[in-house]
Amino acid sequence: MIILTKIDDNQIMVNAEEIETVETAHDTIITLRSGRKIIVKENSATIKEKTIEYKKSISEI
Repeated sequence: MIILTKIDDNQIMVNAEEIETVETAHDTIITLRSGRKIIVKENSATIKEKTIEYKKSISEI
């Protein structure tokens, strides 16, 4: 799980394994495998970094 910030400043934990696409314009839109879309403040580079760190942490277990 990665922690991201929704546009209303609330934090949300997102299952990084379920992220299908990340689109960045003014805000960033994450599309999950289910089709659900989440708008967050973090840019795509930050989401990529957080996802890599998450995957590293689970591979160390």
